Amino acid sequence: MLATNNTEKIVTIFGGSKCGEDSPEYREARELGGRLAEAGFTICTGGYLGVMEAASRGAREKGGRVLGIVMNQFKSEPNRFLTDKVATDHFYDRLQNLIARSVGFVAFRGGMGTVTEISLVWNKLTTGVLEPRPLVLVGDCWNAVVEAWRSNLVVSDKDLSFLDFADDAETAASFLIGRPGEVSR
Repeated sequence: MLATNNTEKIVTIFGGSKCGEDSPEYREARELGGRLAEAGFTICTGGYLGVMEAASRGAREKGGRVLGIVMNQFKSEPNRFLTDKVATDHFYDRLQNLIARSVGFVAFRGGMGTVTEISLVWNKLTTGVLEPRPLVLVGDCWNAVVEAWRSNLVVSDKDLSFLDFADDAETAASFLIGRPGEVSR
């Protein structure tokens, strides 16, 4: 496991691997990576393409540190914007590495991997396994997704209180950047 110091502020960014540079998710993730790097945060992603590359790229363009939590089982190469990599053998180990070191989380539109990541973080927050920290869902898709979960699953108002919704990178950043040196919440 990669050593990090106790004062390092790491934000994990989740999202789809299939979006291209011309997609809204890519543009917003790149902007968010840059904003957070400028505020002194280290960016952590799954290390591959799409949103992961965009957030990594934005952070690197602003001189930030970028951790990629990659899987030995994947045949594709990690994105070129990572400064550090942690290789894992199992999907659950990868998830734990993405979650355990972070002071906040952001999710952009993605697929079932993104849903899995959000679900695990959200569950850890609602059960008290993780101390409260931001879980920000960026983009207009999330309201409908969360409403479907609420309508069809057992999701309480208290559960919903752990989620923040943002339309764009600027708003998402505001949930994570509190007073200088602190994360909001």
